[in-house]
Amino acid sequence: MTATAYQTRFGSLKNYEKGRVEPIADDVRHYAFSNCFEIANNSKPYEKVVFGQNQIYVLETLRAEGNSPWYTCAHDEFALVMDGDVEVHLVQLDASQTVADTEKNGAVLVQGEPKGKKMGWMKLSRGHQGLLPKNTAYQFRTQGDPGVIVLQSCKGDLSIEKWAEICQVQ
Repeated sequence: MTATAYQTRFGSLKNYEKGRVEPIADDVRHYAFSNCFEIANNSKPYEKVVFGQNQIYVLETLRAEGNSPWYTCAHDEFALVMDGDVEVHLVQLDASQTVADTEKNGAVLVQGEPKGKKMGWMKLSRGHQGLLPKNTAYQFRTQGDPGVIVLQSCKGDLSIEKWAEICQVQ
């Protein structure tokens, strides 16, 4: 029996390979591929660039640099830090700042400073995931080098699609 050697390579914002499809026994034209590090490297801080989608559900890449605006959402979201150190600050919003439409998809900006009870904060590093509960204001904060966040959410008004720029299609 022949052993197959696999090599796991971890990327970062400072060190990544350009994303590409590596077909095993299929045609590369059947796939699209993008790279969260490359996307973050070419994005403005906290742009929510969609790089994966399944119906209404999306994965968004965010370049974490400095302090983000305050966001909230009518549904839970999840933030996975792929590079760097990111603090996530949480405030349980008063009813006046929650998303009125309980069926609204995607994050929205909190108007003004968040009003409500401070819930605390999380310090997330590479590989750590944090829950962003519905009707809670959240703000990402970084110091020093930029980081990369993958946000699991639903496609919304702040979701940016750049498929032609980010995907290899052949």
